[in-house]
Amino acid sequence: MSTRLEALPYRHVLTLPSEPSAVRLSRQTAERALTEWGISLRHPAVDPALLILGELVTNSVRHAAVLSPQVTVIYAAGADCLAFAVHDRHPYQPPLYSAVTGTGSGGLATVMELTLGLGGTAVVRADADGRGKSIWITLPL
Repeated sequence: MSTRLEALPYRHVLTLPSEPSAVRLSRQTAERALTEWGISLRHPAVDPALLILGELVTNSVRHAAVLSPQVTVIYAAGADCLAFAVHDRHPYQPPLYSAVTGTGSGGLATVMELTLGLGGTAVVRADADGRGKSIWITLPL
């Protein structure tokens, strides 16, 4: 996919406490945003996207909350692309593609299997100060 994230016309940012309820709220917000942006919840990429989103927020809540009292989700979309990022202030950057090679397991392996199966991309971007990161998922629509 060659879509530049900065060029996507639709954006929404949600910041929540790093608590289990963040998973449900981030998915509900995604559904509302997609509907407002004219993306059908029946589109074949939507259910996997919501599952990926839920897994990433769950990972932030479970593993980063000790250093990151908040998790931020950035939603973006365009005519042919859906993107979202989950950001926390924990410095650990998971090796996304090790899940594909068989050395990963659990939720991150599911994230990567779904992302790549849909023809999407995944990338970890460190914060400028090195004390946090965002995991960006981009999926074609």
